[in-house]
Amino acid sequence: EKSDFLEVAYLLIYGELPSGEQYNNFTKQVAHHSLVNERLHYLFQTFCSSSHPMAIMLAAVGSLSAFYPDLLNFKEADYELTAIRMIAKIPTIAAMSYKYSIGQPFIYPDNSLDFTENFLHMMFATPCTKYTVNPIIKNALNKIFILHADHEQNASTSTVRIAGSSGANPFACISTGIASLWGPA
Repeated sequence: EKSDFLEVAYLLIYGELPSGEQYNNFTKQVAHHSLVNERLHYLFQTFCSSSHPMAIMLAAVGSLSAFYPDLLNFKEADYELTAIRMIAKIPTIAAMSYKYSIGQPFIYPDNSLDFTENFLHMMFATPCTKYTVNPIIKNALNKIFILHADHEQNASTSTVRIAGSSGANPFACISTGIASLWGPA
């Protein structure tokens, strides 16, 4: 009730809520990994301007497997860093997908903002207009993120688990979940 999304993400990764120091370290790691490789920008240019943002996001998240090919030999030690990279990069890619679909330039992450503020910033700021975060919208979106963090065995979760059971690259597995989430069911 009083936690934010990153506290819940920490709980899901480590099995307990973080201490103050653990939370600060975790948020710094997430912020550090929120930037995506500049070469990913070229992928976006291959899509028609009328492409659905989910189609773009599906391809962009899946393409992260090309940037992290070492994850084909996934080890338990890679779990934490991979989870942090996913938590950090997927909002950036979601914002980029949206911005591309409406013909606006990408907005880079701002590590001085918290997780939810940063996502809203990337979605709604423009190079010539700073976005001022509405605290009501921020709190509502944070609650939405928490609700979606662990919502049992839905179609997209099942799809990711099935793909993951094959030992595929984790980013490729997450892209299968995005495809399933995109469906009308």
